[in-house]
Amino acid sequence: MPALTRRNLLISGGVGAGLLVAWAAWPRTYLPHLATAPGETAFGAYLKIGRDGQVIVAVPQVEHGQGVYTVLAQIVADELGADWRTVGVEAAPIGPLYANTLGAETLFSGAFTHIPEGLREEAWTRDALMLTAGSTSVRRFEAPLREAGAAARVLLCKAAARRWDVAWEECDTDGGFVVHNAQRLRFSELAAAAASEALPDELPLRLGEDGRLSGQSLPRLDVPAKVDGSANFVADVRLPDMVFASIRQGPRATSRLLSVNKPAAEKVRGVVAVVEHERWVAAVATSWWSANRALTALAPRFADDGPTLHDAAILRALDAALDAPGYRVAGAGDVSEVFRAARLIEAEYVALPALHGAVETPAATAQWQNQRLELWIATQAPSLARAAAAEAIGVAQGQVIVHPMMVGGSFGAALEPDVARQVAILAVRLRRPVQLMWSRGEALLQDRVRAPAKARMTARLAANGAILGWQAKIAVAATGHDMAARMMPDSLLRRISGVLPGGGDGYAMSGAVPAYRLPAFAVDHHPAAMALTTGHLRGGADGYTAFFTECFLDELAQAAGSEPMSYRVGMLGGDPRLARCLTTVAALGGWGGGIAGSGQGIACHAVAGSAIAVLAEAQVDDGGRPRVDRLVAAVDCGRAINPDVVRQQIEGGLIFGTGIAIGRGASYRDGLAQVRMFGDLQSPTLDDAPEVTVELIASASDPGGVSDLGVPAVAPAIANALHAATGVRRRTLPLRSSS
Repeated sequence: MPALTRRNLLISGGVGAGLLVAWAAWPRTYLPHLATAPGETAFGAYLKIGRDGQVIVAVPQVEHGQGVYTVLAQIVADELGADWRTVGVEAAPIGPLYANTLGAETLFSGAFTHIPEGLREEAWTRDALMLTAGSTSVRRFEAPLREAGAAARVLLCKAAARRWDVAWEECDTDGGFVVHNAQRLRFSELAAAAASEALPDELPLRLGEDGRLSGQSLPRLDVPAKVDGSANFVADVRLPDMVFASIRQGPRATSRLLSVNKPAAEKVRGVVAVVEHERWVAAVATSWWSANRALTALAPRFADDGPTLHDAAILRALDAALDAPGYRVAGAGDVSEVFRAARLIEAEYVALPALHGAVETPAATAQWQNQRLELWIATQAPSLARAAAAEAIGVAQGQVIVHPMMVGGSFGAALEPDVARQVAILAVRLRRPVQLMWSRGEALLQDRVRAPAKARMTARLAANGAILGWQAKIAVAATGHDMAARMMPDSLLRRISGVLPGGGDGYAMSGAVPAYRLPAFAVDHHPAAMALTTGHLRGGADGYTAFFTECFLDELAQAAGSEPMSYRVGMLGGDPRLARCLTTVAALGGWGGGIAGSGQGIACHAVAGSAIAVLAEAQVDDGGRPRVDRLVAAVDCGRAINPDVVRQQIEGGLIFGTGIAIGRGASYRDGLAQVRMFGDLQSPTLDDAPEVTVELIASASDPGGVSDLGVPAVAPAIANALHAATGVRRRTLPLRSSS
């Protein structure tokens, strides 16, 4: 086969393009492969009903505290007509039907901009690319889950109608029963017979709001087990003859292991083995504590020929990127003409690297037996973890069985498959089950941080304060490209995209286009090259692009002599959702206009089909450190499947965003991360966390994303509040100093 190059890919012009489109559009059918236990009947890919009346929903997304086990199951139960007390969940197996193509678009589409959308989606589906990220769970799976519930409801009604000798259309379901007038039959009595019935050409979905489970704040399915301690995480897995491992890696992907002190490690009680790899070393023992102590005794030394990583080098790389040509990712009108010979308002903002700080560090348990690897892992990307493990030990992916576990937080860190590779190698070399868990210091040292970014913002105002022109030049690493290369090294899409023209990174620039009505604007991406590996963090790139936009908008309002909230509403034009969020949060929070000395700031943002406005009240304490006293948020996320879960996610996002805004970001010196302990993050605690109020705005729109929604608008709202409190504008995130 000839090498794949841009020339031979495009040599035939329309023919080549036709081949790409034809391959993408070729019809394919993927069959369900949901496993059933004795007494269970499967209804398609998402639903099982047992003889005991239990309704089991196969959830293709990982539960890491965001409530996805509850919300996705609630969608099925609502359409099915189930009794919520009988509903349970299990992790869906890896398969094409569970591929999250919307999540892949969110994370990776920037790396494949020039590849047709249909081809991208087909490739991700064929590869069974299962992802939990980007606030996509409900948006991606609501439709197929509703269809699954409706299909099972119809089949149950048909089975009951056959017994009663009535038309199935006259039957309905309610609380786990099929009902027809006074007649009632339990799902459990009908399941086996129902599975052999045929579906009609069109599925009738439920209409109206009466008697619906959707829209109710039903109890979360994962909480009871978490409260009583019966929920299983990776650390709870126990296998016969299992040993425990701790690992030390070089500070960067280019690091090489030079030496270790094996004799010193072998003196630690309980040590079983020391496993060396070109990039890391692991100590294995009868307990994790012994393994970690042995790792310290090993005193591994690493070498790296690459450039030394430190804070000043990161800032220099951002400046160099801004001084180089960029890629236009969005625009309208002629900004250059608008700016010509005009008085301009300019400002620069910096967002330093941000850490995940998840409670659970990367962890996995594996055993190699009968030429098959079994893997229990905390992962947001089970198919990528399977591929990484298989590649690491040189076997086919079909020889790797993945058991996705609930994850203790993550915020995006569990997308990375490194721990899967490492534990697979350990299991094969040791020939016994092994549980690998990174230490807290290792997790922070190796963290794939949210990329540092710098923005040069320029605007021209009309005499009445309206924005005539807007330009945002943003220097940031091409994180979407980097994640695709790191997580999917053998992807066909990467081979194709490597020979097509480059451009801006869609992931890295997400949220950079203002929601405001601008007659002329330009948004440019200036890719920054630096010796820092970046990844996905909760809130994504919107976490820094919203900071740039909403802080600059406040500065423009001040220059125009306008009150910041009204100025925003006036600039929004035809976006009623954000305008309503702003007016609602202003009324709810007692907005006083953000005048000097008020300590009030406001910001808004739209992401993942949802809108939010945040009002912050903040001040500077006697030690000069910012303190946030109160946060009020108004949210329009479309139809809320479970309002309590939405509130929990917004509240969590607000607190998480506060930690990023006023906590401690990543710092580097002599090639090493300086933040190594959980306490060093200076995240909000129960003692100093702000008072939080969340108002959900009723909406009939399709559900939008909520897991990321609480994060982006927090930092600019706090920054604007600090300016109102002190008169000093802070343009660097975290907001520890003025500029």
